Amino acid sequence: MKKYVVVLVVVIVAVAAGIYFSSSKKPEITYRTAKVERGPLVSSVSSTGTLAAVITVQVGTQVSGTIQKLFVDFNSKVKKGQAIAEIDPALFTAQVEQTRGNYLSAQGNLEKAKADLLDARRSLERNRQLLKGGIISQSDFDTAENRCNQAAAAVMGAEGTVTQSKGGYDQARTNLNYATIRSPVDGIVVSRNVDVGQTVAASFQTPTLFTIAQDLTKMEIQTSVDESDISRIRVGQPVTFTVDAYPETRFTGSVRQIRDSPVVTQNVVTYVVVVNVDNREMRLKPGMTANVSIETARKENVLLIPAAALRFKPKSPTESKDKSAQATPSGGKKPARKGGGEQVYTLTPGKTPRPVPVRSGISNDGSVELLQGDLKENDEVIVEQSSPNQKKAGGMGGSPMGPRF
Repeated sequence: MKKYVVVLVVVIVAVAAGIYFSSSKKPEITYRTAKVERGPLVSSVSSTGTLAAVITVQVGTQVSGTIQKLFVDFNSKVKKGQAIAEIDPALFTAQVEQTRGNYLSAQGNLEKAKADLLDARRSLERNRQLLKGGIISQSDFDTAENRCNQAAAAVMGAEGTVTQSKGGYDQARTNLNYATIRSPVDGIVVSRNVDVGQTVAASFQTPTLFTIAQDLTKMEIQTSVDESDISRIRVGQPVTFTVDAYPETRFTGSVRQIRDSPVVTQNVVTYVVVVNVDNREMRLKPGMTANVSIETARKENVLLIPAAALRFKPKSPTESKDKSAQATPSGGKKPARKGGGEQVYTLTPGKTPRPVPVRSGISNDGSVELLQGDLKENDEVIVEQSSPNQKKAGGMGGSPMGPRF
C-alpha cells in the first residue's frame, strides 16, 4: 500500500513540474519580412466619375402646341440651323394674319392723320393771312391753330399705334418661326423626349425636347477628389481610366480643370476635377462610369520599402490579440507620410526587432520611396508579427510578403 502511495506522489510531482516548466517557457514570436527593392514608383489618386460630352445642348421650345413632325431620332447627326421638329403652325399662322391686319390698319390711320394735319396747317396759314388783313377775328384764328395742334397730336398717336401693332406683328411672325425647332449646334442627338402628337407647354420653364452632344470625339470625365488629396492634383497631369464595357482596356486623358467649388455630402468634402478624353474611336459613350487614376508623381530607379513596414510596431506576446494584430496593406490604414519620427524594423542575428530611422518620399498603395535610412537593396524589413495565440486562431494571415523568422 505504501508503495502505491509513493508512486502516486512521484507521478503527481512530475506532472506538476512539467506544467510549471511548460508555462514558464517563453512564447515563440515569428515575424514576416519583405525586401527593400529598387525600381520605378508612381504615386496616384484614385476616384470615379462619369463620362459626358464636352458641350451638351438641351433644345427646348419657346411656344406651346402639338408636335406635328419629327425630323430626327436618337443618334441622328444634325447641322446648325437644321429643322429637327415642328409644332402645329395653324394657330401661329392665324395670329400672324390677325396682327398683320392690325398693322396695316394702323398704317392707314397714320396716313389719314397726316393728311388731316396737312389740311390743318394750310388752313392755319390762310387764317394767319386773313387775320393780318382784319378779315377774321382772333378767335377764329385761335380755333384754326388749335385744330392744327390736335391734328399733330393725332399723327403722334397714330404713329404709336403703328409701332405697337408692328411689334405684335413681329412677335406673331417670331412665334411662327419658333414653331419649327432647329438645332443650335452641329452634333449628335443623344436624347429625344417627345413624340408626334404630344402637346408641349412653354410656361415658366422651357421643356427639354432634345439633348444634342456637340462632338462625341472629345469627351470629359467629371470626377470627385477628396479634400485630403486635392492638393496633389495639377492641371495637365496624365490620367488613366477604365470602364466596365472594356475592362481590359486602359484609356488615357489629362486633367483640364480643378473646380474650387466644394461639394459637401454627409460632411465629406470633395472637389470636382475635369479630365479631357480623346474618343476618336467612338468606343466611349456618355454616362459610362470611369474608374480614374490621376498620376500625381513618378520616379524611376528609387529604393522602395513596403508601406506595411512603416506601420509596423513590435508588440509583446502578453498583449491582447487586438493590440498585437498588425495592420496589413489591406487594413485600410495609410502609410506614414513625410516628416520626423518615421522608422522601420529589421531583424538582428538574434531574431529580435531593431529600429531603423528613415525618411520617406512619395508612395502608392503598396510601396513607399526611401529617401534616407541605413537600408540598402535586398535588406529585409519586418512587415508583420505573429504570436502563438494568433497561430492557433488561424495562422499568420495576410498575403505572403517574405520569409518568416
